[in-house]
Amino acid sequence: MSLLSAKRLEKHYGHHVVLENLNFSVEPGEFVTLVGASGCGKTTFLKMLLGTENLSKGSLLLDGQPIPNEPGPDRGVVFQKYSVFPHLTVLGNVMIAEELNSAKLLGKSFGAAKRRAIDNARARIDEVGLGHALHKYPHELSGGMQQRLAIAQALMMRPRMLLLDEPFGALDPGIRQDMHGLIARLWQEQQLTIFMITHDLKEAFALGTRLWVFDKTRHDPQAPEAYGATITYDLPISQDQPSAAFKEALHHGCLQTFTEETFS
Repeated sequence: MSLLSAKRLEKHYGHHVVLENLNFSVEPGEFVTLVGASGCGKTTFLKMLLGTENLSKGSLLLDGQPIPNEPGPDRGVVFQKYSVFPHLTVLGNVMIAEELNSAKLLGKSFGAAKRRAIDNARARIDEVGLGHALHKYPHELSGGMQQRLAIAQALMMRPRMLLLDEPFGALDPGIRQDMHGLIARLWQEQQLTIFMITHDLKEAFALGTRLWVFDKTRHDPQAPEAYGATITYDLPISQDQPSAAFKEALHHGCLQTFTEETFS
């Protein structure tokens, strides 16, 4: 059984069709990168995986069951804008997920649960290279360090899926390369299944094992919202030769409607 699958999946907002006719299956451990023009529904799709957006038609299954209509510990998420709590330290930001879960189960976090949360948080913080900054606040961190913190926060509950919405888009090129190495290492070490939106085609090919291109295949100039985007290309990527996969896709015209400028 696939980890995640969809059949004729659609998302509407009233008469506005955002996504239509999505059909796919994803196995555990895949790294799926999503590209497409701004406004074509990529973030909406990620929110459907997270459970904060409901589907309108079709099916979206996780382990063969409808995906829950709320976020859960099995799905971590990192956004482009640093999604950390400014009033909490690095340690407090990463601990909060487990503390909230303990409070939900026990009424409040204390004793053994508190110590476990601290130990787990320290481990996640060390994994992203922030062990030296446990007691710093977000405003004391650089942009790259804040994204490392957001990743540690997302991994606190040991999710099976990690959802990344342009997580490196606001970072300088050098820092971005460092983050590529970090996310690739965490993906392999923790056997994660990752879905990542990016506007950088080279980044998509460098990190992913599979590329989805979102685009509209039907257009109505009289009613531009009548049709939604779908997955127009589903391309395997060889991590041994990502550049070759990129050139192959361009050669066959799979990305001919998209340039890096299109995504900006």
